[in-house]
Amino acid sequence: MEQRHLGRTGLRVSRIGLGTLTWGRDTDEHDAADQLKAFWDAGGTLVDTADVYGGGEAEYLLGRFLDVLVPRQDLVVATKAGSVPGPHRRVDGSRGHLLAALDASLERLGTDYVDLWQIHAFDPATPLEETLQALDLAVSSGRARYAGVADFSGWQLAKAAT
Repeated sequence: MEQRHLGRTGLRVSRIGLGTLTWGRDTDEHDAADQLKAFWDAGGTLVDTADVYGGGEAEYLLGRFLDVLVPRQDLVVATKAGSVPGPHRRVDGSRGHLLAALDASLERLGTDYVDLWQIHAFDPATPLEETLQALDLAVSSGRARYAGVADFSGWQLAKAAT
């Protein structure tokens, strides 16, 4: 499978990523393991998850598979934080929530770092500088190798860039 640089970084990822949204919810452990093994056998490296996927179960399953099913160093583990589980979709981009969510993700994944940590959605109630500072702290502390955002609109990305 083709590998390419993620944006303008040195991080190389497979052109196709494996999403884990349904793991632990609609996809059981056996089927998730089969998916990951087939993806890795095909040359895939980028595995996308989030703290809220399956109520955290997706990260837990992926963590169980690392080094047992697939060598950790062969995967680019990407996870997200900022979404708050509940009946109504809500976001929390506060530094406290984000860093606590990252630590919980690392525990579920059974690793001391993720390759890519992303803010799951823009939080209009939290100053953007605070949200971005959480990304900086995650990278400077070694808990995340790279940081980014997901589900931001064009104007939100432009605001973050400035």
